[in-house]
Amino acid sequence: MPCGGWAPYGRPMLDDLKANNRAWAEDKVAADPGFFKRLVGQQAPQYLWIGCSDSRVPANEIVGLDPGEMFVHRNVANLAPPQDANYLSVLQFAVDVLKVKHILVVGHYGCGGIRAAVDGERLGLIDHWLHPIREVNHEHRHELEAIGEEKARLERLCELNVIRQVRNVASDVFVQDAWARGQELCVHGWVYSLETGIVNDLGVTVGGLEELNKLG
Repeated sequence: MPCGGWAPYGRPMLDDLKANNRAWAEDKVAADPGFFKRLVGQQAPQYLWIGCSDSRVPANEIVGLDPGEMFVHRNVANLAPPQDANYLSVLQFAVDVLKVKHILVVGHYGCGGIRAAVDGERLGLIDHWLHPIREVNHEHRHELEAIGEEKARLERLCELNVIRQVRNVASDVFVQDAWARGQELCVHGWVYSLETGIVNDLGVTVGGLEELNKLG
């Protein structure tokens, strides 16, 4: 079947998604007539979410926020690599322009990127992207090797990866400049459970250089 903008006989494709969209918009207006009018104005979210691209982890829904209340950046395995211009552009805009107060680095248990980073199989370009996770795995190899059950070992690696990404975010010049000028800004590390729908706060919140130094 063709996958361009139009199906045979000129019938638009993806009608189910467009119907869902109309129903969603109607429901929003029915509950709050001014909802979309407010969204047209400048966004002013308090939060930046750095999460995984996994389709099972919808950022706004997990924490019960509407569109406009959270700025979102997602990639495979929720990485915050200091050489990635996409991530850095989002970070700078969130910190310098939107003046978010909280940056949430959110991994999730059962992450395919975490597993792919260490299972030894070669997948192509994604192997380069996931290299930072292999570095975390190597750095904590003694702790991880002591965990006998594979699921528990991967879950701990997921947590360690989030902690590393929190450190990356908090070490970035945009964040440190914000702290230097007295801007209120905290970086948090969470892991979401697909099995329960609950987030696990890893207790690695960083709100300044002193806390970053304690994180190690």
